[in-house]
Amino acid sequence: MPDAQQQLIIFTRYPRPGRAKTRLIPELGAHGAAALQRRLTERIVATARQLPAGRHIFFEGGRLQTMQRWLGIDAVFHPQAPGDLGSRMRHAFVQVFAAGAGQVVLVGSDIPGISADILRQAFAYLKSRDVVLGPAADGGYYLIGLRRETFRHACRVLFGGMPWGSAAVLKETLAAAHAHALSTALLHELMDIDRPQDLAAWEGSPHEQFKT
Repeated sequence: MPDAQQQLIIFTRYPRPGRAKTRLIPELGAHGAAALQRRLTERIVATARQLPAGRHIFFEGGRLQTMQRWLGIDAVFHPQAPGDLGSRMRHAFVQVFAAGAGQVVLVGSDIPGISADILRQAFAYLKSRDVVLGPAADGGYYLIGLRRETFRHACRVLFGGMPWGSAAVLKETLAAAHAHALSTALLHELMDIDRPQDLAAWEGSPHEQFKT
């Protein structure tokens, strides 16, 4: 049975050619980039199934029935809110905490190195820390976790005015947390797959197979 207190959010996009992984289209082609989006999302969903946490998939670019046919019905699906990344994450946390969660971890779908052990560690840290972050090699973060006791305060200070998409996101998020007395923990650094130079991180599969 899922652990009602621990809830995992996965952010993803339906892998429609031309709309998914657009920064990789020059390297992989539209269909290749969409195929990579599909495989990365299926990978994180399979990893998440190894945990007792409840699962919420916040999606863009598809319909509920399409997402369920693709990824199964053993998760709760939500369309992502409008706005920048901070607004969309804030909305997702508020929605899931409103359902009674005690600890919520949000993770992106483009992290080939993510593991069940890393996700378990994130939840373990939230027993004593207000914020847990998974540093990405590009200066952002691939994971953020909050706990019920301080999530409203954290949402106010961590998701507004950040330079999303820049190499300063992690640094500025940590600075904001410390300035507002939020305790933090850091996980292992991993690489996400957003740019052509990131493709080497796709383990076990040479990226040429995605080209069209």
